[in-house]
Amino acid sequence: MRKAAMIAAISLAALSLAGCGGGTEKAATNDSVVLTDNNVATTPAPPEAAPSATASPAPDIGTGIPTALHGRWGLVPADCTSTKGDNKGLLTITGDTLRFYESVGTLGKIVERDAGRIAADFAMTGEGQSWTRRMTLDAQDNGQTLVRREQGDDAMPGALRYRRCA
Repeated sequence: MRKAAMIAAISLAALSLAGCGGGTEKAATNDSVVLTDNNVATTPAPPEAAPSATASPAPDIGTGIPTALHGRWGLVPADCTSTKGDNKGLLTITGDTLRFYESVGTLGKIVERDAGRIAADFAMTGEGQSWTRRMTLDAQDNGQTLVRREQGDDAMPGALRYRRCA
């Protein structure tokens, strides 16, 4: 039944176009049917696919913690000056490590990075435990302030603001 209806539609289109001069034209009622000079319905070849663009590699977001974030950072001024080992708010950042009072984080997967900011996963160890934490470290105030945010399960809510130690 469907085949008969399709043949009837093609024949009707061919007849209407034949009265208009024939030739190679697309039928007005069906874009997938083309009439040849002999008024025989054919199906056009599918259009050639556009050449696929070679997938460009992901942008290089660099490696390591940006040097603008390296150094010693304190939550309070005494974190930078204590000689008694009680500087619990001290954070020391090097090429791929965050060192806190009782834990150390080693840089893992980098999600975002520029000269003064990094968002990355850190493999954390401390007090006999291991865990992974995603953190964003952002230098502000011409590199004098560091804002640290944690994401994920058991993440600390809000942001911590550190001052660069002299």
